[in-house]
Amino acid sequence: MLRHIVTTARRTLRKSSRSDTPPTDNEPIHHGQVLRQFRMLFNAVRRHFHRLEKQAGIGGANVWALSLIEQHPGIGVSRLAEMMDIHQSTVSNLLRSMIKSGLIHTEKSAKDRRAVEIYALPEGLKILKRISVPYEGVLPRALSEMDVQTLERLHHDLQTLIDRIDIDENAAQTPLAML
Repeated sequence: MLRHIVTTARRTLRKSSRSDTPPTDNEPIHHGQVLRQFRMLFNAVRRHFHRLEKQAGIGGANVWALSLIEQHPGIGVSRLAEMMDIHQSTVSNLLRSMIKSGLIHTEKSAKDRRAVEIYALPEGLKILKRISVPYEGVLPRALSEMDVQTLERLHHDLQTLIDRIDIDENAAQTPLAML
């Protein structure tokens, strides 16, 4: 599925570019070409989460959390937040809605009564069975499949872009499915 999205995005970029031939090393990249790449990425992410929400009946962030809970029965709130790379309060809000919907339940840990363990309920497992992966989203999946050098280069270049824009740094802790 990810390969299909990338192929479709590449076709769209070729169709929308000013010429049918990609720029050579001698031709500079125009900022509009990069902007189109961002549009394609955002559109692929949006389409994935829209399809996921349609299949599941719940938000994409909830699906990702539910999949991690299913894979790690008894996971704690802190560990779940760490695995999703989001703020603990955001995870707590997701969990509240999932408990109300009957998708998960929590129990006090036998080892530490202050800690909570999270478990998927049969209704939550049914949702996971009827939807397509990747549960975490196409962008996190694609990034996890990249080599370290590419990630380092991308990280550096995106930081350069971020430095030029007034950005709310708290947004870094918000799942893409919730944007």
